[in-house]
Amino acid sequence: MTERTRGGVAVVHCESCGGIFLERAERGRLIEAENDWHRASGPRTQPLPRITADMNAPPPDTKSAGSRSFLDELFG
Repeated sequence: MTERTRGGVAVVHCESCGGIFLERAERGRLIEAENDWHRASGPRTQPLPRITADMNAPPPDTKSAGSRSFLDELFG
């Protein structure tokens, strides 16, 4: 297991299973950072909606270049 601090958030990554472990407060910081990233990335993006069981994943955006989200930058 390796611990990394990225974006002010401490994340523990298991090399064998690929799992990512973090404290509940750290998860909240990631959510806020993700929403801030979307707000700052331009007028074409909006904060993430609340996820519900009946939602489907959107089709991939082939027009965007670079990272798709803060989490892509954090874990990519």
